[in-house]
Amino acid sequence: MSQEQNQINIELTEEIAEGTYANLAVITHSTSEFVMDFIGLMPGMPKAKVKSRVIMTPEHAKKLMRALADNVAKFESVHGVINEGNGQQGFPLSFGAPTTEA
Repeated sequence: MSQEQNQINIELTEEIAEGTYANLAVITHSTSEFVMDFIGLMPGMPKAKVKSRVIMTPEHAKKLMRALADNVAKFESVHGVINEGNGQQGFPLSFGAPTTEA
């Protein structure tokens, strides 16, 4: 197989390229999928909306976890350790999360 056959042409529309800000992720799973809801939680607001939902297989979720860990390690090697003391320590990650079953 040539290198040309291994390449993937990925399209990024202008709308998607703008991105969506999220400062909270709620992750649930079943035996067949992981559901990740990305939420924009505003200070002092009692209500927050899910801005984006990503659903993937357990295998792909594990690959994402490894890729994130690798990228965080690379970031910290250049910029120093990321401070996690952002005022939301102890915030329950499953707060308001639905339970998912297959």
